[in-house]
Amino acid sequence: MEVSPSSSSSGVPLILILCLSSFFLPPVICRGGESLPLFRSGSLNGSYSVNTRRILKDDVEAKDTLAKGYMTNSDLEHAVKAFGRRCGNISRIYSIGKSFNGVPLWVIEISDNPGKEEAKPAFKFVGNVHGDEPVGRELLIILANWICDNYVRDPLAKFIVENVHLHILPTMNPDGFSLRKRGNANNIDLNRDFPDQFFSVNNVISARQPETRAIMKWLKEVRFTASASLHGGALVANYPWDGTEDKRKHYYACPDDETFRFLASTYSHFHYNMSSSKEFPEGITNGASWYPIYGGMQDYNYIHAGCLELTLEISDDKWPAASELPTLWEYNKMSMLHLAASVAKRGIHGRIYSSNNGGPLPGAISINGINYTVEAGKAFADYHRLLAPDNKYEVLAFMHGYKPKNTTVFLEGGAMSLDFVLDPETGSLRETKVKGWCDCNCNAGIQGVELTGFAWWTQSQLYFLVVVVTIFILIFLGRRFSFLKYRQLGSPKRTMVMA
Repeated sequence: MEVSPSSSSSGVPLILILCLSSFFLPPVICRGGESLPLFRSGSLNGSYSVNTRRILKDDVEAKDTLAKGYMTNSDLEHAVKAFGRRCGNISRIYSIGKSFNGVPLWVIEISDNPGKEEAKPAFKFVGNVHGDEPVGRELLIILANWICDNYVRDPLAKFIVENVHLHILPTMNPDGFSLRKRGNANNIDLNRDFPDQFFSVNNVISARQPETRAIMKWLKEVRFTASASLHGGALVANYPWDGTEDKRKHYYACPDDETFRFLASTYSHFHYNMSSSKEFPEGITNGASWYPIYGGMQDYNYIHAGCLELTLEISDDKWPAASELPTLWEYNKMSMLHLAASVAKRGIHGRIYSSNNGGPLPGAISINGINYTVEAGKAFADYHRLLAPDNKYEVLAFMHGYKPKNTTVFLEGGAMSLDFVLDPETGSLRETKVKGWCDCNCNAGIQGVELTGFAWWTQSQLYFLVVVVTIFILIFLGRRFSFLKYRQLGSPKRTMVMA
């Protein structure tokens, strides 16, 4: 229902003064790890043997030998920039910050419109979180180049380029890689350096590592739907929660547990042998059930960024020989591609509009029975809600100043498009008009809100201004007006001489 603006009751002079005045306004433990009761060994076939093999924890010289054939940080930077030159039509190269020692953290974005905000989901891969787990950084460069070489003829690669903004950070910890150690140059485990939901650790921003701060800033700048970080030392897809409130080891489910299990299974089942693991049923595990950690990156993504992140252990051996990298790529290729595509191939996607003017509303989406809210984008009011398939969901769209709307859908194997048109609440039309304009043009700032509100008032009162000005003219020129009226409508035209 539209609400008509009320006219002023303060009198003609006040209206005139207000309207005319407008002209003067100014415009530790690792996954697969060391320090666990049991340690894993084995080859690419996924078999495990229980022993106490440590993966050359303190033997830097031995790791240097194993690192032969891996890209150095300089090699990696050259590879990223070379990719940008070769595949510039579908990519953008940018940095999210620098490591403790000043090494740029380069990102490859792959899309048919790289760097442009669109109403489509974003996915990110992060590699080399731990310096001594380098397989991910190698596979991510291979992934980027494979998409570039095949997106014209491969349907899955083409789907990703056209429907997803894919961001690839090959190394989060270049310093740790150079030093052949787990932590960064400041000897901090970056996967324990994020704010934690259960315990007050790492809550001082200045105390966090530059790599951690770079990720946190990145999450504010890009609205990721889902993501995955690549680790080594085991073969399993790990999902939240990573920690428990009582610090005990047991299954601790997050609100989207079913969806996370589906995403983890997507990676595991497309992998060559991850799903056949004897240690982890179906090749997936709840993090807290494996062993609790605190200050982890995947829980932070989910809680603070609306991003569903997995922690992927993609190599039983942390430092496999470089000659094994092509095989590891083949084992993980389809898993990586299908996981990235899942942000557009699965779940519910749509936009939220206002019934008042048809404009986008940056509202939010919630699912009945799942205590988790997904916010729509500010520019296009698009939302992307990942959900496990083959289920019935009650979907609610809402925004302050508007009446919420809900509907029930049955989500089958693919994605569903679902738009919402919300009606303004009674008496809130003026507020939501101004708020909607501000949310869609956030660079305008507070002044934009004030000027927009005043412009709306001026437009609604323009008619009254014209009437007021006309009345003043009539009063000032009243007699002349009467004389002219008499001559035009009175006796026939004749010549008169006034004495």
